[in-house]
Amino acid sequence: MAAGAMVLPYVLPGGSLFAPTGSRKANHVVFCMFAGGVRNLESVHKNDGNLMPSMLNGNESISSDIVSSMSALPSPAVSSPLQNFGTLYKEFRYDQGPTGHFNGHTTAITGQYTNSSLSLLERPSYPTVFELYRKHNTPSMSALNSWWITHTNNLYPILNYSNYAGYGPTYGANQLSPNDLFSSRTVPNLINKNNFSGNNKELQDDIRKFMNNNFGGGLNASAGMKNDTEDAEKIENWIDKVLQDISSGSLNNPWNIPSYMNGDMYNIYFAEEVLKQFQPELLVVNMFGVDTCHTDFSGYCNAMRRADWAVGHLWDTIQNTPGLANDTVLIVAPEIGRNGTPNSIVDANGRPALDHTNSDPMSKEIFCLVAGPPSVVNQGKVISQEAGRSIDIVPTIANILGFDSEIPGLLPGNVLHDAFI
Repeated sequence: MAAGAMVLPYVLPGGSLFAPTGSRKANHVVFCMFAGGVRNLESVHKNDGNLMPSMLNGNESISSDIVSSMSALPSPAVSSPLQNFGTLYKEFRYDQGPTGHFNGHTTAITGQYTNSSLSLLERPSYPTVFELYRKHNTPSMSALNSWWITHTNNLYPILNYSNYAGYGPTYGANQLSPNDLFSSRTVPNLINKNNFSGNNKELQDDIRKFMNNNFGGGLNASAGMKNDTEDAEKIENWIDKVLQDISSGSLNNPWNIPSYMNGDMYNIYFAEEVLKQFQPELLVVNMFGVDTCHTDFSGYCNAMRRADWAVGHLWDTIQNTPGLANDTVLIVAPEIGRNGTPNSIVDANGRPALDHTNSDPMSKEIFCLVAGPPSVVNQGKVISQEAGRSIDIVPTIANILGFDSEIPGLLPGNVLHDAFI
């Protein structure tokens, strides 16, 4: 793709930023939302065995009926579970607001509770972590330092910036939905050997349309969002290389998974590629495969195990990338939990499915894992009592990157001090 030939509507300007901020714990933060609604019973409590061996210690055997429904995976990409490299909050809470996915995402990304009037067609009412980072950090930082990698171009990209006065698109994140833009699985015939060439205007137009998808519902696609010329060229050149790799078939299964790479794995794979290519200081990525639990409990367990494997691979990539290794804090948490009371749907193993409703307190029970360098994060620490809330993640990120004292009273949550040295 010729440099400068394609304008990416989610790529935002470097902007004029505020004064340098305080001391940092680390120079990079990756926040991975283990999203789709994960119940503590199947994750940290291991009621059906250890479905998350890349993240959690323990050799608890997975229930035999669940094993029969699971697809093959290689051994974990990490030599030791992630909880040994950090602090595990076993009883974290999403303790206020409706237990919907978008509410949970909004709370985690803004550090503010949401309510039932939250509109799915409007940007958040409070600044996102991306805006807070970019407005209250070092002036030299560009938008290349802040990325939001979403599982879909529907709805979730609007969380890259808010409607809050004094913030907005100038301080938003570069947003990317790899499963929409880069996947020939979900976009049949968009990218293949026969129709791709570096000067294919039709393909460029198609990609632009896909990148515009999340601006449906009356949102303005021309909200002043673009990188400066140098950064835009870097991103376009990188996308060009990715498209060439897809056209050659080299990205059909880049992790060589023996069964298949699902959407969560592809999302994490491209988050890793962004980390390696641009080394942003702040990257947020979500996964969503476990939401199959509405109709298929066994499939939910399978998706949880695959998402866990992907998180382990993400950590391994961070530790093997110069510039990120020993200088990155990884935070992993679901956006919401799931009900204790099942619905009426039963899967092939006779397991009842689970929704997530506000009336069921288990839907507000989640976990949080904070992993990082031993000089920064407490290693192998487990906090078993109820501690920490979704709204604490944004102030914790701000504290790690050294700008929490610069934020003008916008965050009601607390820094997760127990996780740090």
